[in-house]
Amino acid sequence: MIGEPELDGEWSGGPPAEEARPEAPRGPAGRRLPWLWALGGALVASAVWAGLPAVQDRFAAAPRISYRHSEDLCKDAPLKVLDKLTGGLPHRQPGHAESPPLDWAGCDFSGDWFGAQEPGTKLDYYGRVQVDLHKKSDPGPEFGAGLGRDPYIGPEIDPVVAVPGLGERAMVHDHMYATRLQVLDGGAVFTLTVQWHGGDRTAGADKDAVAAAAIEDMRALMEALEKR
Repeated sequence: MIGEPELDGEWSGGPPAEEARPEAPRGPAGRRLPWLWALGGALVASAVWAGLPAVQDRFAAAPRISYRHSEDLCKDAPLKVLDKLTGGLPHRQPGHAESPPLDWAGCDFSGDWFGAQEPGTKLDYYGRVQVDLHKKSDPGPEFGAGLGRDPYIGPEIDPVVAVPGLGERAMVHDHMYATRLQVLDGGAVFTLTVQWHGGDRTAGADKDAVAAAAIEDMRALMEALEKR
């Protein structure tokens, strides 16, 4: 019959002497101290609990995303100011994809290119607006360092100008035939590239006007996608 444990933690029954296991340490009164055997388990449990903040911090380090994913960025980014400035951007093509690390949405846009092949004709504009929502890694350290999925602007980027009051960080990249605006806000990266061709390319577009229009349209896009 299995014995009942006594109050001091000893078991009334025990194995034969030849099979006896090492006894638990005894105190000054000769009583066994079973709590020493439990101490190892308690220390392991303490280590587990001590490690929880680090685990929680690792998950808490996921980027903050304050914007919803767009399935039709051409609709969410009408680019009204740029449309007016450039004489119209009627051709739009949206695209998007979702994945565990990243959701992205884009919209390619362009004006009417008729007559742009002849010198001295009007400038025609085209470009892309895109939104990348980084759900796993912080895009901050690499922000502004690469081209991403931006096919319209090469590595020969000229001066970069900071734009205050737009997201956490914002910058305008100046190119000979293009202007690119990028905005970082938490895990969201917004990119708007405007390029032009035709006309007198030596004079080009009014870059200040293009940048100002891009900033206003970007502000409107961020407000449209902001989670309520």
